[in-house]
Amino acid sequence: MNPSARPRGLSRRDTELVELMDDPDCDPQALAATYRRFDVVNRLVSAWGRVYRTRLAPELRALGRPARVLDLGSGGGDVVVRLAALAARDGLDVEWVGADPDPRAHEAARARQRSGVRFVAAGSRDLLAAGERFDLVVSNHVLHHLDAGGLRSFADDSLALSRGSVLHADIARGRRAYALYAVGITPLSVGTFLRVDGLRSIRRSYRAPELAAALGPPWRVESPAPFRVLAVARGLADVDA
Repeated sequence: MNPSARPRGLSRRDTELVELMDDPDCDPQALAATYRRFDVVNRLVSAWGRVYRTRLAPELRALGRPARVLDLGSGGGDVVVRLAALAARDGLDVEWVGADPDPRAHEAARARQRSGVRFVAAGSRDLLAAGERFDLVVSNHVLHHLDAGGLRSFADDSLALSRGSVLHADIARGRRAYALYAVGITPLSVGTFLRVDGLRSIRRSYRAPELAAALGPPWRVESPAPFRVLAVARGLADVDA
């Protein structure tokens, strides 16, 4: 079957699909191009501008002190760099850390590194073992990659790393999202994995009730924008201190 062909149904998550960029032997040039172009794609579909305005900025302001924010599974680093720029524009004093255990993602992210933004090649367990704690923890498009055990570990670790809110954003699976993405991504996808992997991502992704059931308490799942889900909880770092 053509991996980018429209599936007969999207009623269930297709967890058997593997994204091309998750293959350690994938084309490095196509992978690098994919990471570079994520900046445009995420600006168009991820709704982080809205999440920043409604959630991140008010919480950061309320701290009344310099803050540390972690992007867990930061990939090529475009989301955390964008959030850092928004915070700097608003005069907020924030240290931003993007963490990803994949050395290929870390290499791509380092090209985006700038004042106030630091990238580390680390997973959540590495950060916990190092004693790292943050005022907020976010992630983008990580949850649909994980199996049930990985989802639980990732969610639990993110709570342990945060003193404040934890916000995990992802795609909401649906026919309309699939159809619109299949058409809209075509001009940006040449030389990248964006079309095939994006469609596979949608097929692997959760609907809001599914994600809420998979995560369980204390998580709640919202829809901050069309075709998006946002898992929200309060961190436990201060509780465990």
